[in-house]
Amino acid sequence: MTLLILEDEIPAYQKLLSHINTFFDDEITSHWARSIVEGKTLLASNSYDLIMSDIKLLDGISFDLFNEVEVTCPIIFCSAYDDYLFQAFNTNGIAYILKPYSNADFMKALEKYQSLFKQGEYDSKLSSDTFNALKLALQEDQNNFKKRFVIKRPNGIQLLNTSEISMIEASGDFCIATDQEGKRHPISQTIGSIIEQLPPKKFFRINRSEIVHVDYIEQIESHFKNRLLITIKGCKEKAMTSTSTTSDFRKWLE
Repeated sequence: MTLLILEDEIPAYQKLLSHINTFFDDEITSHWARSIVEGKTLLASNSYDLIMSDIKLLDGISFDLFNEVEVTCPIIFCSAYDDYLFQAFNTNGIAYILKPYSNADFMKALEKYQSLFKQGEYDSKLSSDTFNALKLALQEDQNNFKKRFVIKRPNGIQLLNTSEISMIEASGDFCIATDQEGKRHPISQTIGSIIEQLPPKKFFRINRSEIVHVDYIEQIESHFKNRLLITIKGCKEKAMTSTSTTSDFRKWLE
């Protein structure tokens, strides 16, 4: 069996390869590409039984690659985007795994591959309309996330870009957002409402009252009862994961 892995992040690639080698009894030949350019080269000179692909690669999104190169094998996407983005896959028999995925999620996708796409039984070219629909859904998905908050001040209105927020803390019926410089900004929304508006690749709710931005995490330390202490740029005090979120937080970091 020959397999292609399209994944720009080295830890994610290593995790995929480990799961693959654990699942399949047969000897696996795997190739790895981190970019569209590398993927094109491999697809032009090799035939694959299965492709496992992230959506975002180093030089663009994998949908562009699959629109340019004819792919006649099934694809399992491993992505952090929500389920609705993948609805167009249903008629094409493409599986997907949402990051951070568990071992059970991964095994379920590979079992689907074995049952539906046995070697030699899948010879239909994937529709370019499918990938165009996914590109459109991806754009809509990205556009739906909050880009800035309107902060009301006594002397007027201030705009706070979400990219500048290092941490958000709940405070009753509103929240306090801390930026990278340590300035604090009141947001007249609950923490539950705010987390739904933020991109999940960047923001994580580490406990009931705190959200952190991955770009501003400076240090992570082990703590008692399976918790983690997090040092965040601009914040004087360390944040702490709850016991129930620590495992998902570790996966999210990968």
